[in-house]
Order: sequence, then C-alpha cells, then structure tokens
Amino acid sequence: MKLAIGTALLLFAFSPSGGQTNGTSNQVSGEETAAALPPKPYSVIGATPKQEALLRTQIRIMQPEILPLRIVFVPHWKYLDTAKTFRLHVPTGYTSAMFTHLPSRTVFIDTDRYINDDSLGYWMAHELGHLATNSTKESNAEKIARGYRMRTRHAQQGSLH
Repeated sequence: MKLAIGTALLLFAFSPSGGQTNGTSNQVSGEETAAALPPKPYSVIGATPKQEALLRTQIRIMQPEILPLRIVFVPHWKYLDTAKTFRLHVPTGYTSAMFTHLPSRTVFIDTDRYINDDSLGYWMAHELGHLATNSTKESNAEKIARGYRMRTRHAQQGSLH
C-alpha cells in the first residue's frame, strides 16, 4: 500500500503546477500564457527534447480518439517498480518496453529499453490503442494501433514525395 501511495505521489509531483514568468520576475497571467503557447493536452516527463518533439508529432499524426494525460520516461528500475505496483501482467514470452495505466491515462516508457525513434511511434500506437478501447487486451489495442500506424506511414510517404 505504501508503494502505491508513493507511486501516486510521484505521478502528481510531475504534474504541471505554479505559474509561468515572462523572463522577468513578473508573473504572466493565464490569458497571456494561453495566447503565447500552443495547447498541450498531455505532459511528457523525462524525455529528451528530441524524443518529446518526435512523440508529439507522431501522436498528432495518429489522431487518437483518447489522449494520455501523461507520458513518463523512467529508468528501468523505476519502470519495473511501477509495473509491479500497478500489477502489470505481461504474457509469457513477451517483454514490455512501455505500458499504459488506464485509470490515470498514463503511459510509462522504459528509457533503458528505448530502441530508436521508429520503435517509439510503433509502440506508442499500441498504447494509444489501449486508451482508445479502454481495454487491457492486447488484441483490442493492436486492432486500433494498425490504423494509427497506417496514418503515420501515409504521412511519412507524403513527406518523401
């Protein structure tokens, strides 16, 4: 129970809070912030700027029906701890580089198992499939993921021409 509470506190510790400043010590109002920044409906935590930009671009191209609230890149030890806390079930013979906690709409990515940029988009499509179906079944998520991956391929082919 203590572990679950600690993990929940960790999630909320990374949530955006506080105000923004305009480069001086003056506080920026919410209206000024909304006009100056594009909307970001989800937080990406722990990613490099390149990974975050790539991920946001891929998700925008996929146009999922349901967006995650958070995408958290964590080291392997923390990934394993979080997976254990949420009682993640991985089918025998499979490994997991990322998983989605449906109640909090949070996607966890194991930074030590991050292979390359292409795999990030491929597997993120699968995790977005879990959110779209609100199901832990891999087959349900994969059906939706195929459509997301097709959108990504079409966008890549269009940029090549």
